[in-house]
Amino acid sequence: MMWWHGLSVVGSLAVTGPIGVAIAVWLMAGKSWRLTAAWVVLFGVGMALVVVTKIAFIGWGVGVESVEFSGFSGHAMRAAAVFPVACFLVFRSSPVPARQLATLAGVLLAVLIAMSRVYVLAHSVSEVITGCLLGLAVAAVFIWYASTEHHLALSRVLVVLCIPILLVAPRVEPVPAEMWITQAALFLSGHDKPYTRAIWREPNREP
Repeated sequence: MMWWHGLSVVGSLAVTGPIGVAIAVWLMAGKSWRLTAAWVVLFGVGMALVVVTKIAFIGWGVGVESVEFSGFSGHAMRAAAVFPVACFLVFRSSPVPARQLATLAGVLLAVLIAMSRVYVLAHSVSEVITGCLLGLAVAAVFIWYASTEHHLALSRVLVVLCIPILLVAPRVEPVPAEMWITQAALFLSGHDKPYTRAIWREPNREP
């Protein structure tokens, strides 16, 4: 269980958020303006979809009861977006086999992080799978676009930016993202209490 908990922490907003920012900073440092814009838009869209689906469920109970889907897993989405992209960029100037292996390593790490959310009982399987697929789609589109860009330098700088994040972020106070989302959902819906999965076990229950 500790192994899965550790992986879950690596996928937290306190870790993946700063790495996402580090990727943007690295791209700007290399004056890759189009790639910077592409990354910000793609990662932003992924984050927005996570928030929207969670708000829809917490505020109005919009979900898929048959598969226990109450919103994309944010941990799974962010991990699947940032780690393959970070690994790809670090090895962008390396031979193709090394670059492919590095990207695959990022994908495998993201999948393990996604699985950890099920083992720590934070999400259902459907939420983890869809969150991971959403993040991988973000990463795949960006990597495909970045593969057409020849002006990419400073690969090792990204490592320098990311290592402190991986070492320090897991030890800081967790970002209360779920609390913020719940507060936003209640404000928008006008309800006093959030919808939870219990509503599916008690069909007549109102928040």
